[in-house]
Amino acid sequence: MARIMRFALPYWRGLLITAVSIVGAAGFAVASPLLLRWAVDQAIGTELIEDQTIISISAWLVAIAALALVGAALLRGISMFLQRYLAEWVGQTVAYDLRNAIYERLQTLSFRFHDSAETGQIMVRATQDVEVVRMFINFGGVQLSFTVVLAVATLVLMLLADWQLTLVVFGVLAVIFLRSAVVARRLRPIWNDVQESQAQLGTVLQEALSGIRVVKAFGRHEHEGRKFGKTADWLERRSHDASMVQAVNMPLMTMLGALAIVAVIWFGGRKVLSGDLTVGEVTMFLMYLTVLQMPIRGLGWMVMMVPRAATAGVRIFEILDQESEVSDRPGAAAVENPQGHLRFRGVSFAYDPRSPVLDEIEIEARPGEMIALLGRTGSGKSTIVNLVPRFYDVSAGAVEFDGRDVRDWPLEALRRQVAIVQQEVFLFAATLRENIAYGRPDATQEEIEAAAKLARIHPFISRLPEGYDTWVGERGANFSGGQKQRIAIARALLMDPRVLIFDDSTSSVDAATEFEIQQAMAALMRGRTTFVIAHRLRSVREADQILVLDQGLIVQHGRHHELLEEGGLYREIYDLELRDQESAGAVAPVAAGGAG
Repeated sequence: MARIMRFALPYWRGLLITAVSIVGAAGFAVASPLLLRWAVDQAIGTELIEDQTIISISAWLVAIAALALVGAALLRGISMFLQRYLAEWVGQTVAYDLRNAIYERLQTLSFRFHDSAETGQIMVRATQDVEVVRMFINFGGVQLSFTVVLAVATLVLMLLADWQLTLVVFGVLAVIFLRSAVVARRLRPIWNDVQESQAQLGTVLQEALSGIRVVKAFGRHEHEGRKFGKTADWLERRSHDASMVQAVNMPLMTMLGALAIVAVIWFGGRKVLSGDLTVGEVTMFLMYLTVLQMPIRGLGWMVMMVPRAATAGVRIFEILDQESEVSDRPGAAAVENPQGHLRFRGVSFAYDPRSPVLDEIEIEARPGEMIALLGRTGSGKSTIVNLVPRFYDVSAGAVEFDGRDVRDWPLEALRRQVAIVQQEVFLFAATLRENIAYGRPDATQEEIEAAAKLARIHPFISRLPEGYDTWVGERGANFSGGQKQRIAIARALLMDPRVLIFDDSTSSVDAATEFEIQQAMAALMRGRTTFVIAHRLRSVREADQILVLDQGLIVQHGRHHELLEEGGLYREIYDLELRDQESAGAVAPVAAGGAG
C-alpha cells in the first residue's frame, strides 16, 4: 500500500489541497452540532411558572443560528466538492501512471518473460487491478482519511462536553472498528481469488478467441464453453462469498449506529433530568451521531477497499518488479557506419539450465553474404537469429556485430540495424501505410511504395479501393498468408538495415511469388548480411554458407554442392525435402532473399 501511495506523491499539491478540504469539511461538519446546541440552549428557553412550563423563543437568535447553520452547510459543501474532485483527479492520474509504467515495463522485458507470461493475466493487471487501486485512492484513501479526521474531531468535542456519555458511545464505535478489521481480514483472500479468477477468465477468453478457427475446425466449442464456464463459476461463487460478507456487514454497521443513538437518548436523558447536561448538549450529541452515521455506514465498505487494493497492488508490482535479462550495459555505444559483420564466438544458450539449445556455435557472416540455416525442428535455427538483435542474451560466448559484442551496443541502435521477417507474421490494427512504415514512421509515401514494390505487394495494394489507407483488421485476418508476408517483408525492407533475417518467412508464398520476391531482393541484399531459415532449394543453392544444425550443434558447414558430396544430414534433408523442388523446376539462377 505504501508503494501504491508513492505513485501519488508527485501530485502533492493536489493531495495538500485535498487534505485541507478534508479538514475543512470535517470542521464545518462538527460545527453544525455546536451551532445547534447554542440555538437550543440560548435561543429557545424554558421556565416554570405556576406549575406550567413556559417556552420562550428569541426570534433574532433563531435567525442567526439558522443563517450560521446554512453558512456552515454551504462551506462544508464547497470543501466536499474540492475533496472529491481532487481525490478523483489524483486517483485517475495515478491509474494513468501505473498503466503506463506497466506497459513500459512489458516493452522492456526480454522474450524470456513473454514466453511464460499469460496475456489474459497481464491484461487484467493493467486494467482491472489498476482500477481497483484508483478506487482505493479515491474512496479507500481520501474518504477513509476524511472519516478518521471527522471521527477524531467529533469524539474530542464529545469528550469535552461529557466524557461519561462519550465513553458509552465510544464503546459502540470500538465494536464497529473491531468488526471492520475482522471483515477486512476475511475479505482479503476472497478478493484475491476474485481477481485471480478474473485474470484466468481473461486468459481463457483471449485464448479461445485467438484460436477460434482451430476451435471450430475441430468442433471443440462445447469443450471451450465448459472450460470458460468452469472458470466463470468459480468467479461467481467467490464474488458471491464477498457479496455475502458485505451483505451481512453493512446492516450490522447500521444497527450498531442505531444502538449508539439509543444509548445517547437513554443515558443523555437521565443526565438532563439530573441537571448534568442541557437539552442542547444532548441534541448536540445526537447530531454528532447523525454526522457520523454516513462515515460509519461507509466505513465497512472503505475498509474492504484496503485488502482488495493490497491484493491488486501485489499483482501490479509483480510485473513492475520484473527485471529484464536484456538491458543496456553502462557505457554502451553504437558503431559508427555499421557494416553488418557478424561473428558467433563459442555461443551457447539455454532457455533453462536443464535444456541446452545451442552449444559452442561458431559463425562468421560478412557483409553481403547470405547464410542459410537448415535442420530438423528444434535444432536451434530460430534461436541463433534471435540472439542477433538480443531478444535473448547468450548463456556463454559472445555475438559480435562489427567487432563489438552486441551487449555493448544500445538495444535501440542495435535493433535499428537488424530487420526481421518472422515466421508468424503480425499486422497491427492500422492502415497498410502504418503497418509498412512501422519501423520508420517518418518514411515518405515514395519510400513506402518503393519498399512495397520490392516486396511485390504494391500492385495488390494499388487495386484496393482505399489503397495504402486500407484498414488492416485484427492480426491481418482480411489478408491471405502470402499477402501478409509480403507486407511484412516491405516493412523490413523500409528500415534499410545492415542485417536481414528471414525466419521461414515465405512459407505461405507460392513458388512463383517467391521467385518474384527474390528477384527484386537480389540487389537489395548486396552489401548486407542475410540469414535465412530455409526450406526452399533456391535459397539453399544460392547461399554463401549453409549451416546444418542438429541438437544445438553445427554438424555441417559449406555450400550446396560441397555438402551434397559430403553426404550426412544435409544429404538426408535434401533427399527428403529439397530434391522434389529441383525436379519440379523450382530452382532459378538468382540470388534468394526471402526463404520459407
